[in-house]
Amino acid sequence: MTITVTVGVLALQGAFYEHVKLLRQAVSQLEKEAIWDIVEVRTAQELKKCNALIIPGGESTTVSLVAARSNLLEPLRDFVKVHRKPTWGTCAGLILLAESANRTKKGGQDLIGGLDVRVNRNYFGRQTESFEADLDLPFLKDAPSAETAPFRGIFIRAPVVERILPSVAGEQREEADRDETVIAPGKDDMANAWSVEIMATLPGRSRRLVEKVGAIGLKEKIGDIVAVRQRNVFGTSFHPELTSNASIHVWWLRQVLDLAQAERRSQDLKSKEE
Repeated sequence: MTITVTVGVLALQGAFYEHVKLLRQAVSQLEKEAIWDIVEVRTAQELKKCNALIIPGGESTTVSLVAARSNLLEPLRDFVKVHRKPTWGTCAGLILLAESANRTKKGGQDLIGGLDVRVNRNYFGRQTESFEADLDLPFLKDAPSAETAPFRGIFIRAPVVERILPSVAGEQREEADRDETVIAPGKDDMANAWSVEIMATLPGRSRRLVEKVGAIGLKEKIGDIVAVRQRNVFGTSFHPELTSNASIHVWWLRQVLDLAQAERRSQDLKSKEE
């Protein structure tokens, strides 16, 4: 029996339409594997129907403010950290999915959390310092019909993953003691057993920019961490949705489909046992 998968894009502000467009392009390559429903999400009721969610680039402070006023913050935290639904954040979405974000006034930014990382907001500078760069994305090379060319990443006032944090139960309290740093509220008393995977880096810019932006904790030999994954949560500093290349969207949808199929098999087995 063909499975139906509903993928939502948080549509409060930012580049949500661009994600919807690329998702539909990606679905055209996967339509034989599932029935896909791509929806815009603005309410808790719409979120509840989703198997997976994308949080797009935009203004993270604005998105968190609108989410709070729409009574969406807690449902989003439950979606990501309790129900462990697949969630991908790009740029501002990465900031919102981090457990810690610096260069932020206390109380000036609500986070959803889900990734045990500290992000440095606007690490690469202001809007006028936006840039594009070819990225080597090893996780795409193993995908069916993978492209061999580098992925062209678009960085607009982009954050960077400044530090991989230890997995702790509840909140990242040590991070809360740092100046100009906010943390996400804890949702359970269990530490995340899954470690953070570094999925992509941007070599060569740390050395040039570290003094300019005051980054802490990055190893130059690693480079700037611009994509990470931890269990069900994926985050990118750059904007795949602003390109015409749907390869990351195809890869991510395959992860979503694998999980949805596993959940269906588990439900079917449970029904047979009953």
